[in-house]
Amino acid sequence: MVNRGFWLSAINRAWEERPVLWLTGVRRIGKTTLARELADAAYFDCELPRVRRQIEEDPEGFLDQASAPRLIFDEVHRVEQPSELLKIAADHFPNLRVLATGSSTLSASHRFRDTLAGRKRQLHLLPVLYRELPAFGADLKTRMFHGGLPENLVSETFPEKDFVEWTDAFWARDIQELFRLEKRTVFMRLLELLLVQSGQLCELNSLTSVCGASRQTLANYLNVLEATGAVTVLRPFSSHPQKEIVSMPKVYGFDTGFVCHARGWRDLRHEDYGLLWEHLVLDELRVAFGQDALFYWRDKRKREIDFILARRGEAPVAIECKWKLKSVRETHFPAFQALYPDAHQILVTSDGGEPFINRKHNRIETGLLHLNKAIGLKNQA
Repeated sequence: MVNRGFWLSAINRAWEERPVLWLTGVRRIGKTTLARELADAAYFDCELPRVRRQIEEDPEGFLDQASAPRLIFDEVHRVEQPSELLKIAADHFPNLRVLATGSSTLSASHRFRDTLAGRKRQLHLLPVLYRELPAFGADLKTRMFHGGLPENLVSETFPEKDFVEWTDAFWARDIQELFRLEKRTVFMRLLELLLVQSGQLCELNSLTSVCGASRQTLANYLNVLEATGAVTVLRPFSSHPQKEIVSMPKVYGFDTGFVCHARGWRDLRHEDYGLLWEHLVLDELRVAFGQDALFYWRDKRKREIDFILARRGEAPVAIECKWKLKSVRETHFPAFQALYPDAHQILVTSDGGEPFINRKHNRIETGLLHLNKAIGLKNQA
């Protein structure tokens, strides 16, 4: 068993702030394995009818008899009234800490009548991070090709059948149980197209004919995919509507392995690495700063910056992802800074190391492990 120390520390920090932690993440991302690593915790699998009956008959009595200071409710949405259970735990058992796992945000599913505002923290478990690769004994290129679901990452061969099985289970177990969608063909076709186009602008009008559904239906399904973590949606960063893209989102598939599978790749070419590297940088940014602070930028001349980190009261940070530093010919940093003169620029490459201030190009160059440090250095660039 691999000790995912980064995530365990994140769980303990969240418990210091709130009594309930909602651990989300797609199927087979490792939520159960991670939860079972927690010390002094009693584990309950809510997929078992016996466990559900015990909870549903008397949730308060069930909590009162807890034999550990920490309780784990795995797949808690299977309980008839999961929000009631978690609310009772937060309000009436102040010394108890609860971790509940699920495949979507609380507010997205009809099973949750209360989002537990003020009582919970939410942590979204991502595919194996770049920083975790040594613990899994995996190299970067395998992580890109096989993806970051733990079982797929350590597979000796490209896990194509696992991708297919995951997709079927995702529809049957997550989408049907939580959202009651009806048009499986439309939903799965949209997911496939978004994986194929991962990292590109998403114009739903152009997908209506190929999916055989209205734009509104596709928009609803995109919201479900985002709520379950199957895609990441970035909105454009803009304050100059005459010159910039202002509304069209950019959509990323949740895992590089699924992107490779959807594109039919059986091996990686040199030109494929840049796109997949961008996905890994996005994951690290989401972990460090949260998705709400992340955007992309594109002007109407099609000049684009991969990611913009925009935090209240601070100058924006423009982040470009390049596979190799030596292959960088030009970036669109100058175009962005012409509109945002106080912005900072960071170039992240797979062969970069400690942050280096390149004064010739007015940017910081760094490797992914040092991205947070580079952002801290931005005022010196």
